[in-house]
Order: sequence, then C-alpha cells, then structure tokens
Amino acid sequence: MAQLKEIKSRIQSVRSTQKITSAMMMISSARLVKAQRLIQSLYPYGQSLYRMLQLLAAGQEEGIDSPFLQTRTVKRVAIVAFSSNTGLAGRFNDDIAEKLKKVVANYMPLGKENILLYPIGEKVAKAVRRMGFKPQGDYSAISESPFYHNAQQIAGKLIEMYQKGEIDHVELIYHHFLTKGSQVIIHEPFLPIGPDTPYDGKTNITKPTAGKPSPDYIVEPDRNTIMTHLIPKILKVKFYTVYLDSVTSEHAARMTAMRIATDNADDLTEELTLEYNKLRQQSITNELLDIVGGSFDRTGG
Repeated sequence: MAQLKEIKSRIQSVRSTQKITSAMMMISSARLVKAQRLIQSLYPYGQSLYRMLQLLAAGQEEGIDSPFLQTRTVKRVAIVAFSSNTGLAGRFNDDIAEKLKKVVANYMPLGKENILLYPIGEKVAKAVRRMGFKPQGDYSAISESPFYHNAQQIAGKLIEMYQKGEIDHVELIYHHFLTKGSQVIIHEPFLPIGPDTPYDGKTNITKPTAGKPSPDYIVEPDRNTIMTHLIPKILKVKFYTVYLDSVTSEHAARMTAMRIATDNADDLTEELTLEYNKLRQQSITNELLDIVGGSFDRTGG
C-alpha cells in the first residue's frame, strides 16, 4: 500500500509540473510570434539603410571621411553579449557564455583592463563575473524588454566611445533565429562598419555585379554630410535588430525546451500509471487469495 501511495504521489507531482511546463510553452510561443513580427518588419528597413550606405560608398571615388569606417590597431576592445535573465531555455545561455570565453581568450594579450564586456542579460552577466571581469553596466532590467530606446542608449554609448578613441573595436555575440527549433550563435563586428560588412547574420547585402555601373544619383547636400547622419542610424538599427534577434531566439529556445519537458512528463506519467496499475492489480490478487485461503480454512478443506 505504501508503494502505491508513493507512485500516486509521484504521478500527481509530474502532472503538476507538466501543467507549468505546458503553460510556459504557450507563453513563450505567444511571445515568439510577437517578436517574429517585429524583427520581420525591421529587417527590410535596416537592409535598405545599409544598401544606401553601399550605394553612397560606391559613388565616392575619394573615399568617405567617417571615423566609423576607419580600421584601427586594436588596443582596447568592447564585446557585447546577449543572453536571457532566466533559465529553462536549453543551452541558450550556456552556449553564449562558452562563446564569450573563447572570444575573450583571443583578446587576453591586450590585458584584462583593455577588454570591456557589456552583458545584456543576467545569465551572461554572471558568466562575466565568473571570468573575473567587471560588467560595464547592469542591463538585466532591459534584457527582456526589446524596445528601440533601450538599444539606442547602449549603441549610442558605444558609438560615442568609438568616436572619442576610447575603444578601437566593438564585437557582438548573440543568437540568430533561424526556425523555432534552430538558433545559431553569431559573432560579428559592430564597429568599425564598412560597405562590405554583412548587415546581419541572416542576409548579406550583395554588392553591384562586376562590370555593371552603379546607379548614378544626385546627392544633396553631399555624400559626407549624409554619411554623418546615416551611419549612426544604421548602427543603432543594427544593434536593435541584434537585440530583437536574441530575444526571438530566447523565446524559441524556451518554447522548444518546455515542449520537450511536457512530452517527457507525458511519457513519465504513462510509465508510472502502468506501474501503479500493475501493483494495484497485484495487491487485489493477493487480497483475493487471502480471502479464498481464509474461506478454505473455515470450511475445513
């Protein structure tokens, strides 16, 4: 009897857990749909801005005078890594932490004081502290709120530091959403930016076909003036795109993890129910044998 009660208790516990994982799966699924709509709307806009940069650069024979296009000797680097604040998303956060360690290891010859780490999300912030680095700010509160003004503030800070020469290179580490069941880690440069640099991890903006002349535009007031305003905007939109990409990937990873957990709970419930029924049947059989045995003794058989 005690064993039957224990199995019954386990079945109830698994079912309770299954209700939680199923609810989390549905929540993540709803959030994923919303995030997908945002990023699908943003991609064409960002790519169009970047296409403008390519066209302006192609028509500038003397080159573009912009600090954001100038490659420098890297003496000080900033690395931005995106994760989530919470777990239960498979290896989503662990993969980011592992990639960050590898990237940081490559820059260790510069010295720890010349490696600035910007963790967006509590999980990667903990990884940064375990590595012996001090995070450059606390961005955990905005990690799950993919609003443009949040991305604009962080990107604006990095742009300003780059302009002042406080950093020479900026890199991004994040998950890129492919499908609901597949997200890949992207490690790419953020600054400096160039016409030949891919805009995002999804699509490379193609350059004009060799041998074909670029479209001839009349540019007013002049190319450099437009570039002065266009490049910072491209960078901020790109940062926001990466931000959204990471959040979208997080929801997809959590939805997948919770679906697997829910399916596993189903399997475990079936196994425990089968075991419970076997033990119950065995218990009933033993009771019947005891009754029959007692009856036989009373009749003197």
